[in-house]
Amino acid sequence: MAPDPGRPDGRACSHLPQVARPLRPPGDGCEECLARGWTWSRLRWCATCGHVGCCDSSRGRHAYGHYAASGHPVALSLDPREGWGWCFEDELFLTESP
Repeated sequence: MAPDPGRPDGRACSHLPQVARPLRPPGDGCEECLARGWTWSRLRWCATCGHVGCCDSSRGRHAYGHYAASGHPVALSLDPREGWGWCFEDELFLTESP
């Protein structure tokens, strides 16, 4: 992952050295939604512990809830068509590096 090159303000994510994609698709979906019988829009993967939560467009917003409860800063999109992540702490969009 790398900082979004479209950011002109020079901000950086201090957590990038710890970020790596999962080796295999984790779990069957948003852990909290599955427990409640809910559906979700898209999934996010915590780059710190591997928790899978739903995105902010989903009913539960569990990826953000996981960040708020744990302090784990970076979540990566698990959608195969998306190659990005978000640092909640630094409020920065991250893109896949070549």
